Amino acid sequence: MLITHDTECSLSVLVELLNTSHEACGSEQLPDVAALSAFVVRQDISEVDSLSPADLAAVHRLRSRLREVFSAGSTEEAAELVNAVVAAAGTTPRLTNHDQHDWHIHYFAPHAAIGDHLAAELGMALAFIVMAGERERLRRCEAPDCARVFVDLSRNRSRRYCDSRTCGNRLHVAAYRARQRSAETVPTG
Repeated sequence: MLITHDTECSLSVLVELLNTSHEACGSEQLPDVAALSAFVVRQDISEVDSLSPADLAAVHRLRSRLREVFSAGSTEEAAELVNAVVAAAGTTPRLTNHDQHDWHIHYFAPHAAIGDHLAAELGMALAFIVMAGERERLRRCEAPDCARVFVDLSRNRSRRYCDSRTCGNRLHVAAYRARQRSAETVPTG
């Protein structure tokens, strides 16, 4: 599957946004406008003007709608969800080459509200995944105590955890310790 650099960047922002929710990490990571502003800076989201409480509320609503795509029961349902997000954003595709980035497409109107901006960019990234028949790459972490999501961009679609160093390693260590305890309780001889 060929994913452009822009789409990969948008998918990364998508995952980071979805994993800021209380559902994903146990506490709200975007509790106020200052946190949203820090998120925008951290994710290097361009053409964002001043943010307001209304913008924060719009991003929270969008985050919930985008998360639904990861649990859609069918490609048709995922497509309907993505179409609704993109349509509500009023996409305005345009070519641009800003901040030392080569030519690429922005799907949002210049200086659009952050909710519309993210809906257009992230919705289109999801649209490319669904269109390519790669919806199974949109995953939830398989660790039983983790609700984070990720996009599996591995060649063989084998990624199981949001982060192999945390969730994956923790489960592997737990399984190893369980095997060790089991081996210690097996009677010999």
